[in-house]
Amino acid sequence: MTNMNEIVVRNIQNKMRNISMKQINLATAIGVSKQTMSKIMSGERMINAIELAQIANALNVSTDVLVRIPQIPVETNAVRVFMGEVNTPAAKRGLEIADYLADMICFHLKCKENGESMLKPWSD
Repeated sequence: MTNMNEIVVRNIQNKMRNISMKQINLATAIGVSKQTMSKIMSGERMINAIELAQIANALNVSTDVLVRIPQIPVETNAVRVFMGEVNTPAAKRGLEIADYLADMICFHLKCKENGESMLKPWSD
């Protein structure tokens, strides 16, 4: 399932591609660091309303264009996208297992990070 931030980022990427703009140029245009822009474009950081308006201005489009939901839903899960390319049930099952394992790795990594942060002493 695709969330709204993924749709906005994909629309931004399409507009950037159309005008041959790089992330660093967009970052400069809206006054954020290249690291912040990278986090925005990877979905690691949400885009706020002010940034959305600045990005729309930099790309010379309306914010409506950037938040427009595509007619055909876009699948963003790489494993599910790739499943359309495999031909055998065994290959599809292998991809399902890989997807499950990747989810489990992410889950356990997050648990580890949360556990480590809970072990740190509280500061008053």
